[in-house]
Amino acid sequence: MRSKATAPAAQAAEVAPIRGDTKARILEAAYQRLAREGYAALSVREIARDAGVNFALINYHFASKDKLVLAVLDEANRRLLERQQRMYRAGGGYAEKWAQARRFYENDLASGFVRVLMELYAASMSNAALREEFRPRMNAWFEVIGQVAGEAFEEYALDLPVSPEVVGCWISNFWMGMELAMLTGTGDARLHEQALDAFEAMLRRLDARGRPAVKESAKVKANALKAGAKAKAPPRKRTSRAG
Repeated sequence: MRSKATAPAAQAAEVAPIRGDTKARILEAAYQRLAREGYAALSVREIARDAGVNFALINYHFASKDKLVLAVLDEANRRLLERQQRMYRAGGGYAEKWAQARRFYENDLASGFVRVLMELYAASMSNAALREEFRPRMNAWFEVIGQVAGEAFEEYALDLPVSPEVVGCWISNFWMGMELAMLTGTGDARLHEQALDAFEAMLRRLDARGRPAVKESAKVKANALKAGAKAKAPPRKRTSRAG
C-alpha cells in the first residue's frame, strides 16, 4: 500500500531555496522550470522572467546554463541528503526506515526533485562536462546507502556471500531504476509497489529476528555497569556472634 505523502506546500518547502535574495529567486525559478519542462527546453530568459530579475544577473551569478542547473541540484541535494542521513541515524528498525524512505520518495516525486534528477542524468549522457560535475553529486547518494548497508550487516550479523558494498550498490540501483520507471510510467505500477513491499517485508523479518550486534552491545554495557556498581559498593562489615 502506498504511503500518504505530505501536503504540496511541505513538499515544495523541502527543496525550495530558503533565502529571499536574488540568487535564491533565480534558483527557485530554475528548479520549477526544470521540474516542469526539462533540461532541453530550459530557457534562461524565461527563468529570469519568472524570478523577476534582469537576464544579466543570471550570467553574473552562474555564468552558464549548466552551472545554473548544478546549483539548482546542489540546493536541493544538500537538504535531502541531510534529511536522509537524519532518518538513518534515528532509532528504530530498518523496515521502518525503508517505509520512511518510500514516503520521502513520494514527496520528492511530487515536489519535482525526481524529475530534476533524471533530467540531469539524461543530459549528462551527451554532455561530458556536465557529466563530470553530476557524477560526484549522484555518488553521494550511493555512499549514504553503502554506509547504511554496512551498518545493517554489522547489526544483523549477516553472513552473506556478498559484501555490504555490493548490497549497497544493489539497493542504490534498485531505487534509481524504480524512480525512473515510476516517473515515466513504464512497467507495471502494481509490480513496482509489490517489489517495494517485498523488500520491506524482508527487513521486517530481520527486525523481528533481532539484531545480535545490538543485543551484544547492550549486554556488554549492562555487565560493565554491574561491575562498576560492585566496585563502588562499600565492603560489607562482618559481625561476630556472641559466645
